[in-house]
Amino acid sequence: MMTKAKFEKELDLIITNAIREDVGDGDHSSLACIPPDATGTAQLLVKDDGILAGVAFARRVFKHVDPDLKMTVKIPDGSFVRYGDVAFKVSGRSQSILKAERLVLNAMQRMSAIATKTRRYVEILADLKTQILDTRKTTPGIRALEKWAVRIGGGANHRFGLYEMIMLKDNHIDFAGGIEQAILKTNKYLKTHNLKLKIEIETRNLDEVQEVLRVGQVDRIMLDNFSFDDLRTAVGLINGRFETEASGGITEKTLRQYAECGVDFISSGALTHSVSNMDLSLKAVAM
Repeated sequence: MMTKAKFEKELDLIITNAIREDVGDGDHSSLACIPPDATGTAQLLVKDDGILAGVAFARRVFKHVDPDLKMTVKIPDGSFVRYGDVAFKVSGRSQSILKAERLVLNAMQRMSAIATKTRRYVEILADLKTQILDTRKTTPGIRALEKWAVRIGGGANHRFGLYEMIMLKDNHIDFAGGIEQAILKTNKYLKTHNLKLKIEIETRNLDEVQEVLRVGQVDRIMLDNFSFDDLRTAVGLINGRFETEASGGITEKTLRQYAECGVDFISSGALTHSVSNMDLSLKAVAM
């Protein structure tokens, strides 16, 4: 999986690109009316109930924009917050605070929404063995933030990108000439290139599960859009030989029923692609 160094590099890329996109040749609104040596304090106000996420990222943004900014955290990542809470205060050059404001808010609003939804899913499965996973259905350019938010909410990350794990989905299988060919070609490829990557393969029905069991040479079987009855049957057929993952159309209402079928993992794109941002604001504190 992604190393700490690579993850931090992703965060730096996100910050650099976001500041470039937003500030361009200068924050002329601030430059026009605020002296460069003016200082102030702002606080992060919570205007929704949910799980707070992105505080550590905000610290990183402030440091990137101006190393002299001082941030005092009152509520850390992963905490439940309510309307009216103050998550942190930041003090220093007013121009610097304003330059960082929009990136901090955009990131934290999105991350908090994802963490909140993930926490609900995790709590639904609290007494079961099944783990909740995210997917690659993320916002282009900020995947690191969204997957970080899933972890803050208590979920687990699936592969970060195409390079981290082999996942043979329906199109791979069809283009490769079928399940057996896809598996055999993949194993040959990994051996030829001396790569140690886990192999997951998608199945669409019980016949395909049986074929994967006959061929073997994989690590995880995805059971995509299975009915509850077929999912229980598939888990029984696999019988612990390979990890199992349910996916496809699973909602908060049906999540527990899928987990009770005995799968090891449930992956949900909805954790990252179907959330409404938490309402947060960064407000100047009167001196």
